[in-house]
Amino acid sequence: MSEMKIIIEGSGKHCHLTQETLEVLFGKGFQLEVKKMLSQPNQFASNQKVTVVGPKGETKLSILGPCRNVDQVELSFTDARSLGLDCPIRLSGDLKGSAGCTIIGPEGQVELKEGAIIAMRHCHISPEDGEKWGIKNGDQLMVKCGEGTGRALIFDDVVARVGPEHATFMHIDYDELNAAALFGKDPMGEIIKK
Repeated sequence: MSEMKIIIEGSGKHCHLTQETLEVLFGKGFQLEVKKMLSQPNQFASNQKVTVVGPKGETKLSILGPCRNVDQVELSFTDARSLGLDCPIRLSGDLKGSAGCTIIGPEGQVELKEGAIIAMRHCHISPEDGEKWGIKNGDQLMVKCGEGTGRALIFDDVVARVGPEHATFMHIDYDELNAAALFGKDPMGEIIKK
């Protein structure tokens, strides 16, 4: 079996918005402007930012595109605690009962009853790599990383997201990235099947 190596990317605080919410925040008919394309197919960081407000403070967030069918705010534990939000650890899209917050743009604001989460650490895996490695969508993995940094560790509870809309990269938040001192260009991890 081939070695299961994967590039690890840090995912900073960001949000995904519906077109309806985007228009409340930026004005009728507004479209996100592409700043740079991301590793996942058709996903991009936009030039637009919003302010997210919680009981204890506020922070600026980038908007990732394209627009989705539900509003979602993704934070690290450090971000969430500084805002006073009690965010659950969830996979993207699993928002029922998650934290609420206020999102403010230049033209308006939106109150989210739920939608703010800590993203569960996950590996996006292409169908080709999934087949080669014997990994299916939803499998639980471990990823060993950080060797030679003085902060080597093994991430457990990593969810495999396998499908044609995925390119093979691991996503963790900046708290996790910092814990393993993964500051170099394209830090690698080794997937360990459980």
